[in-house]
Amino acid sequence: MKFDLHCHTKEGSLDSKVPVETFANRFKILGYDGFMIADHNSYRGCKAWDNLEDKSAYEGLTVIRGIEYDTKDAGHILIIMPDDIYLPIFKSRGMKCARLVYLVHLFGGICGPAHPYGAAASSMMSIGKCNPKILRNMDFVETFNTCELPSSNEMAVHLAEKYRLPGIGGSDAHSPRYIGMAYTEIHHHITCNNDLIRAIKYHATTEAGGVERQPTKKAKYKEHWLGVTAFKIYNRGIGKITSPRRGLHHVRIRKVHEKYR
Repeated sequence: MKFDLHCHTKEGSLDSKVPVETFANRFKILGYDGFMIADHNSYRGCKAWDNLEDKSAYEGLTVIRGIEYDTKDAGHILIIMPDDIYLPIFKSRGMKCARLVYLVHLFGGICGPAHPYGAAASSMMSIGKCNPKILRNMDFVETFNTCELPSSNEMAVHLAEKYRLPGIGGSDAHSPRYIGMAYTEIHHHITCNNDLIRAIKYHATTEAGGVERQPTKKAKYKEHWLGVTAFKIYNRGIGKITSPRRGLHHVRIRKVHEKYR
């Protein structure tokens, strides 16, 4: 089955121009079996799809409800939780990666680094040398991202091979023109989040690829020290503001776990 496992919707990501319905229509035309919503610290795009999925036009299209979480110390992490589990704590950015991985696994989900060798401010291996223990606890690696350089994607492939993790691919599309520029082929029948989680956990064969886009001015700015510093201030500043809310979620987390166990 063919998927794009990294898409940003207008409903859930402030920097996206693509409504979730546009993604669905375009992927149907392109012959994809589905795609994953991976908005920044938000499930709004997923909730928007909940209101559309029963339309006959989308019969046979599998939409994975995911999230791209901004950690404090390891860049962006893609998260896929079991069906119908939307943890509010993932809407509050700035959690340390080790804590994030613990919570994802506590509720039966999977996670992995997005574009691990991408922009220095938002990518696990570009921020600094990552703790090998954290990498060993990851479930997959995004080995192809349309927004990254070929060399960055090649290093991501080597990272996945080193830790014997499945590789996935995504367009990271925020604009319509990038839809369909990346793919993940999975040798497993996927109809929901639970199917994808099982496939990844049991190391179903995956193949990731596509076409890298030309570098943009925005991408070059992200690599400049001013861009890196600005993003860190923004990300950690927002993380500090939302940390009391995360604390409240932690208090409730055990009760929620008992509900879904």
